Amino acid sequence: MSAVLKPKSSKPVRERVSREEWQVRVDLAAAYQLAAIYKWTDLIYTHFSARVPGTEDFLINAYGLMFDEITASNLVRIDAAGKVVDDPLDLGYNEAGFVIHGCVHEARPEIHCVIHTHTRAGVAVSAMKCGLLPISQHAMRVQRQVTYHDYEGIALNMSERERMAKNLGKASRAMILRNHGLLALGETVREAFEVMYYLDCACQIQIDAMAAGLDNVQLMSRSAADTATEQFQRPDRPAAHKDWPALLRMLERRGIDYVG
Repeated sequence: MSAVLKPKSSKPVRERVSREEWQVRVDLAAAYQLAAIYKWTDLIYTHFSARVPGTEDFLINAYGLMFDEITASNLVRIDAAGKVVDDPLDLGYNEAGFVIHGCVHEARPEIHCVIHTHTRAGVAVSAMKCGLLPISQHAMRVQRQVTYHDYEGIALNMSERERMAKNLGKASRAMILRNHGLLALGETVREAFEVMYYLDCACQIQIDAMAAGLDNVQLMSRSAADTATEQFQRPDRPAAHKDWPALLRMLERRGIDYVG
């Protein structure tokens, strides 16, 4: 395995990319490592992406790496047409990742990070006719911003992009891919990570609560749901600048190298 992971270029990635791109690489790699800790993984499948500042290119994981192997130095850079711009390990990228992430980055230019997962709870809720229910405070962080896209098979068909973009809409921050998984969107890696954290937790809570039967599930009142949503979206919310540094400190305490 060590031979497979040997960089194809002797010049470090950090020395051949802009400072802005390097920072995005570091943040995106940290998100992958955090996802491994929170068990958002599905072997070598699913993918997170982040736009390279000032371009239409985006970064995505090399196809074949486990999430805990991903670092800022081995992310793959591809352009809007799917052409590889930089592939440090020469592993390529998952074609389905380009279909999904390329769609979102093209349809929503203000979005700079997209996180896609296949967690058990996320897939379970994606298969429920009711979708995400207003039964937890966690759900209120995302429910008003969730849209849905029906399953069409493994995302390998470029023609699906048009329908996916239409279902995504212009304001959503999350999408439930029916019978498939979850998407979280953000203007930063931090925001996308937070959206996915709350979305996945809300799905887990829903699965747990519904184990007692839907008749036993207490739905929030509309006014309470509205209040919680407004509180999560208030402009001075402290989490917007406190949670990401705390998560990075956790990686550092665990001695996890996400720079490479």
